[in-house]
Amino acid sequence: MTPLRPLTDSWTVRSASGDVRAPATVPGCVHTDLLAAGLIPDPYLDDNETRLAWVGRTEWRYETEFSWDGTEHERTDLVCEGLDTVAEIELNGVRVGETANMHRSYRFDVRPALRVGSNRLAVTFRSAGEYAERLKEELGDRPSAYTEPYNFIRKMACNFGWDWGPILVTAGIWRSIGLHEWSGARLAAVRPVVTVTDGVARVAVHVEIERAVQAVREELQITATVCGRSAMGALPSDTAVLEVEIPQPELWWPRGYGEQPLHELTVTLGDGLDSWQRKIGFRTVELDTADDAFAIMVNGRPIFAKGVNWIPDDCFPARIDRARYAERLAQACEAGVNLMRVWGGGLYESDDFYDLCDELGLLVWQDFPFACAAYSEEEPLRSEVEAEARENVTRLMPHPSLALWCGNNENIWGFFDWHWRERLAGRTWGEGYYLDLLPGIVAELDPGRAYWPGSPYSGSMDVHPNDPGHHNIHIWDVWNERDYTAYREYRPRFVSEFGFQGPATYATIKRAISDEPLAPDSPGMRLHQKAIDGDLKLAAGLKPHFAPPAGFADWHYLTQVNQARAIQLGVEHFRSLWPHCAGTIVWQLNDCWPVTSWSAIDGDGRRKPLFHALRRAYADRLLTVQPRDGGLALVAVNDTDEPWVGGAVAARLGVDGTELRTESFDLEVPPRGLVTVPLGVGEPADPARELIAVRVGERRALWFFLPDKDLDLPEGRCTVTVEGRDVIVSAHTLVRDLAIFPDQIHPDAEVDDQLITLLPGESHRFTINREIGADVPMRWVNDRSSTLLPNPPGRST
Repeated sequence: MTPLRPLTDSWTVRSASGDVRAPATVPGCVHTDLLAAGLIPDPYLDDNETRLAWVGRTEWRYETEFSWDGTEHERTDLVCEGLDTVAEIELNGVRVGETANMHRSYRFDVRPALRVGSNRLAVTFRSAGEYAERLKEELGDRPSAYTEPYNFIRKMACNFGWDWGPILVTAGIWRSIGLHEWSGARLAAVRPVVTVTDGVARVAVHVEIERAVQAVREELQITATVCGRSAMGALPSDTAVLEVEIPQPELWWPRGYGEQPLHELTVTLGDGLDSWQRKIGFRTVELDTADDAFAIMVNGRPIFAKGVNWIPDDCFPARIDRARYAERLAQACEAGVNLMRVWGGGLYESDDFYDLCDELGLLVWQDFPFACAAYSEEEPLRSEVEAEARENVTRLMPHPSLALWCGNNENIWGFFDWHWRERLAGRTWGEGYYLDLLPGIVAELDPGRAYWPGSPYSGSMDVHPNDPGHHNIHIWDVWNERDYTAYREYRPRFVSEFGFQGPATYATIKRAISDEPLAPDSPGMRLHQKAIDGDLKLAAGLKPHFAPPAGFADWHYLTQVNQARAIQLGVEHFRSLWPHCAGTIVWQLNDCWPVTSWSAIDGDGRRKPLFHALRRAYADRLLTVQPRDGGLALVAVNDTDEPWVGGAVAARLGVDGTELRTESFDLEVPPRGLVTVPLGVGEPADPARELIAVRVGERRALWFFLPDKDLDLPEGRCTVTVEGRDVIVSAHTLVRDLAIFPDQIHPDAEVDDQLITLLPGESHRFTINREIGADVPMRWVNDRSSTLLPNPPGRST
């Protein structure tokens, strides 16, 4: 068996007309190739997205030449790991295959078309939009959340635009391509089914082979080895199962619950015919849905899911390498996350993503790629859906981090609530995929792994899919229609989507948008806001809490504060309901380009203030003040394996720092539990000038009785001292939600914390990752200066 011979060199790309030509990088896509050749501007800047729509409507031809010196092997296959999307492949003028699915790989026997010496390979990509429109006409219209026909093609849906993403319809060889020469037989699929029972791990290795010559049925030997133990067997047919037992295995745990030991599993076919290696972990994972619950159980223990939704990190996914995955997933861990939901409008991510989740202890909720639309269940789509599901379930099931397969994002909800039934007029919409085809594939290929038909879904088609009392829900009325304090009206079992918008960081906006002056409604800012009425909803979200912003600087800061407060309030409320509520998955961790969105990390990879608020809300030990039974209570949440014991001090304070009433009590929170303690510091005499502060050790929770616009706060005054990379802020008065913005001085500068509230006499040390000088831009809520960006330090001293 020979390894795959990559065909990555000497590619060119040209339009069908021949008017546009460029060198091509493989893997890659046409947009990045044209950008590298200087033939198009950066699609992420200003209004370039709209001016580049022609790229997605054009037919593109990729070509390369390679030499081949013949071979003694029985088969030579062209292996295409990812073609985007509607492609015809020719070798030396002979059509050897065609594709119509970005989500799967293809393998073609090209031996008959190869020549000794020079060979010419061409891949022609038709317009994905035109292909989808044709299928839409043939199969009948199906409703969707957006105007582009993304539900009629098996392609990354958000390429066609979303309420946070641009319309950049890609084409190209987006994953590896190469020649594979082999004889006899090869390992076509390996599925290690891992179980752990009574202190023994069992790895049932299911093997499928493909024979180069089907008429030859030679019996082959196969061996599976893990943890120094092996199982061997004969393979007279094309399938086999070998079982390896490992007594007293080291268990794999999600981060925060234990270690993540991984073990190399090797499967060998015959005498060097083929081999397969993958790291696996020993653990059990279940989904507890009894009594309307929705709780992920690992090794028999319930896990509170501290999750984030993941979208493709770039509109051009070939640019996302292992280093970029590692950076983004490390940021997720820094924010306290233990679960990544791979959202259904994107991709099955590359092996690097799941390998890193295995190593970091990040559980994975994997959507099948269906989102916010009705999908035809007829051919040719049905066969493509089945093929991609079978391939990707087989590819991903060895990963111990994979906790859950989910049939779709919001499609069952859409069928119930988005006026689909009238438009469908009896046509199929995907129900057969979610309730029959996909669960059947998971049960066959990944037995024991949990499958759930949709997000949201209430466990039965007889119950509204987004009923808060049943299983998992999405909460979007808050962002769309209501103040974020309405999160407290919910008592869900599990929230798999909820979010609140905020703009990107200042440096990201300045890189991507050249508006002068910048304004919330300047042309570039409007184009980089994709949500319907997004700016109006941002303004509506500010109105209950703040006076109208005074210019762009105030708007930028206050909308970021509002986003951070909204999500922190929601997460803290839902965590305070444990174990009734067993998890939250915040929409969203990341962005694919520079945009105003719900993300905690913007399109340039910079942390927004929300990131820091999420880190506090997802802390293993959380203090939060919550309304309870007509009063206020301290809820202490302990998501560790050790008891949390400490003395608590609660105080009702004046905004000038005066103690009006205090109480002390002992706090003891059991492991993985919480306690609720009613607060007895009395009712405020003047809600506009009072607050509650509760401290346990170094942890503190604050409660303000009124929105900021109704508070009578003093003008914030502080002293700022810069010591190299450290910025020490000492408060003379109450300073609320202090944020410093070093990226306004240098685009690579980033601070370690944001939105810190200081009481009179308190100090906080911020650390910046580089020295930027004495002028450190900063803002806080009770800052009356209204100075535009950047704001010099100490101006209110």
